[in-house]
Amino acid sequence: MNSTELSALLLLATAASFTPGPNTTLSTALAANLGFRRSLRFVLAVPVGWGLLLSLCAGGVGAMVVALPPLRIGIQAVGVGYLLWLAVKLARTSQLAQADASQLRVTFWQGVMLQFLNIKAWMLALTVVAGWLAGHADAMARFAVILPLMLAFGLVSNLTYALIGSLLRQWLSGPDNSGLRLRWFNRFMAVVLVVTAAWMATF
Repeated sequence: MNSTELSALLLLATAASFTPGPNTTLSTALAANLGFRRSLRFVLAVPVGWGLLLSLCAGGVGAMVVALPPLRIGIQAVGVGYLLWLAVKLARTSQLAQADASQLRVTFWQGVMLQFLNIKAWMLALTVVAGWLAGHADAMARFAVILPLMLAFGLVSNLTYALIGSLLRQWLSGPDNSGLRLRWFNRFMAVVLVVTAAWMATF
């Protein structure tokens, strides 16, 4: 892989990883409600899930999804539905105690599976395969460079968003612990998830 290709990949990774999406939104919301440490299971699940997705796309599964519209639409519909369900749970959480009582929880494996329901993740994986792997004689050597690079970007971006959420945690609880700030923050993040779901539905 030459320097031009690597530079283009770095630009794509930066834009895809650090722009708001379902992963970064959830990383922020989970850290704000549950604390940084308890958000890490989701933060770590994102690169693991996306790495599996990229590996499958490199193996040809992505092409099958594109070639079968009903399968693609099914993945899209389940992903949109899951994000809307999370948005409702988030909007209903108005106290840190509610979050701590597991009203708002995304497990590690749910985080992994979310990548397979995320059309943005599919499109990114397919773009990487088409632009940097397909048709190259050294595809395996390229994959050995691309995979850890993309996983690092996914991990760092979600860690960054989770850190922002955790820094907001004390302020969100409010001086009187009324939960008003947290309620409106969670509603705003729920709206972001709904908008993301709507955007995913247009792909």
